[in-house]
Amino acid sequence: MDYKYFPHTSDDLQAMMEKVGVTDLDGLYAQIPDAIRFKGDYQLPSEMSELEVRQLFDKLGSQNQQLTCFAGYGVYDHYMPSVIPSLLQRSEFLTSYTPYQAEISQGTLHYIFEYQSMMAELTGMDISNASMYDGTTATAEAMMMAVAAGKKQNKVLLSAGLNPKTREVLDTYALHQGIELETIPLKDGATDLSMLKSQLANGGVAGAIVQQPNVYGIVEDFTGFAEACHEQKALFVMNSVIADLAVLKTPGEWGADIAVGDGQSLGIPMQFGGPYVGYMCCTEKLIRKMPGRIVGMTKDNRDQRAFVLTLQAREQHIRRQKATSNICSNQSLMALFVTMYLSLMGKLGVKEAAELSYAGAHYLCDELVKTGKFHLAFDKPFFNEFFVKYDGNVDTLSKHLLNAGILGGVKLGDGILFAVTEKRTKEEIDNLVNIAAL
Repeated sequence: MDYKYFPHTSDDLQAMMEKVGVTDLDGLYAQIPDAIRFKGDYQLPSEMSELEVRQLFDKLGSQNQQLTCFAGYGVYDHYMPSVIPSLLQRSEFLTSYTPYQAEISQGTLHYIFEYQSMMAELTGMDISNASMYDGTTATAEAMMMAVAAGKKQNKVLLSAGLNPKTREVLDTYALHQGIELETIPLKDGATDLSMLKSQLANGGVAGAIVQQPNVYGIVEDFTGFAEACHEQKALFVMNSVIADLAVLKTPGEWGADIAVGDGQSLGIPMQFGGPYVGYMCCTEKLIRKMPGRIVGMTKDNRDQRAFVLTLQAREQHIRRQKATSNICSNQSLMALFVTMYLSLMGKLGVKEAAELSYAGAHYLCDELVKTGKFHLAFDKPFFNEFFVKYDGNVDTLSKHLLNAGILGGVKLGDGILFAVTEKRTKEEIDNLVNIAAL
């Protein structure tokens, strides 16, 4: 059957099916078990007027329960300046794509250049690329970048303090890249340096990846980590919550070779899991191994400032087999979001938001411990996220909190990972504690 807005005719479809060796479209799905196929009618409404459509979505939207969020685990409920959506939804931003022609893409190239400058400063690194898809795939790219730089070494060490979601993505990419992954165990909730040194001594290691703060919210002391890696010709990679770097020691200060992570903590709404933006920064000597692209500043023939694509090492720009990566998707609209956020908040504003998050998390932790039902799992410093053991039933507590309109942390085993941002008030924290104390 031909459809008005589908470009393929019946003859086109028949020719394609013959090419792949099937007689009809159902043959494309022959391997899908019949038991899991949907055989009913789609519940699609009939056509509606604009007013009816608006009323329908208002009704659907009203079913969403607005929760006070104390959950983190890689995604955080931070404040977003209201001016950002107004600017971000301008048509020249929403419709723009890869800036192939520098002479007509100066606006896009300019904001990407500013993004790179800000991320390099936040991470303390030499170079930033023009953003990645998200934090997990940026970490996977760093893993492959380490192997590419290590030449014949194909083993990468992963701290057990990495978020399991990130680890799953790394496992997937490693499986198809011939990369061997090995876990660095934790000691009292933090990555064990002595075990790292022992694993490095076995040889064949291209790099080691750690997380700051780690999955339990612990701010780790990475003294000696970079030196241990470099002695064995391995790269030291840090995945960090970028907003926390306004206060914490930067990857550059720790001696990291590559800094990666998600930019969501810089005001991007949680919005059901995306879109977010991954950042990647590195030392200058690794610039040719970095995936994606880099925007640079130069002068035109009138001696005026101009912006250009300085590095174009992805498959869209060069031969596929020569690309540093074939999957380094970029969401420059979200990079623009981060640029606007950092510009509007300023250095003091970003630092103040981080300090408020820190203070709120420590207040919540102290109050929960006072109830006698919660115990801090590790005697380690934490930032705005912490892991506590609970004497009661975690699932029952979560239901009580949900009934009160509170998303009360993330269940990890027999404990709960709580997170606090600058948006959480003392009244909201006290309300959570009062419910948890019952």
